[in-house]
Amino acid sequence: MRRTKKERQRLLSETIADNPFVTDEQLATQFQVSVQTIRLDRMELAIPELRERIKDVASKTYENEVKSLPIDEIIGEIIDIELDNRALSIFDVKEEHVFQRNGIARGHHLFAQANSLAVAVIDDELALTVHSNISFVKPVRAGDRVITKAIVIGRDEKSHRTKVELTSTVNGETVFVGEFDMYRTKGKGEQQ
Repeated sequence: MRRTKKERQRLLSETIADNPFVTDEQLATQFQVSVQTIRLDRMELAIPELRERIKDVASKTYENEVKSLPIDEIIGEIIDIELDNRALSIFDVKEEHVFQRNGIARGHHLFAQANSLAVAVIDDELALTVHSNISFVKPVRAGDRVITKAIVIGRDEKSHRTKVELTSTVNGETVFVGEFDMYRTKGKGEQQ
């Protein structure tokens, strides 16, 4: 059943309000129209593209949450965080992130996403990477969306260290794993 443009746009607005992380491609499939039609509808409704919506949600939600670095210094967009517990970020790989010769993403971008998320998840004004053990599991290419999850797996109060495990996936497949040993200036319960 084809919807009228007005009805489709109303439902489009509601869908994006409910899930700001939905892609134009997913919306096109849901509404059985072309991606171009979705883009035109978004433009008419003054709804920004996905990347801008993610930035907007992240900055509104997490700018006062993250203590260890400014939100704009994080590589990728934080979409969920619980300090000293877990965090999640998205990084869209573009042409400028890949080697021209083979189209594979440069490793330092994947590392930077993981490392900045490991820093961000620490509930402290200062968090530094002391040591990391990383593995690049599969190549990542332009157009891929890398979702990185950080989980705090241990804490040593005496040495002010926190262990963070990171896993990056593309379409549910692991592409990068790492364990980061983070230094923090205070132990649990200490005042700054």
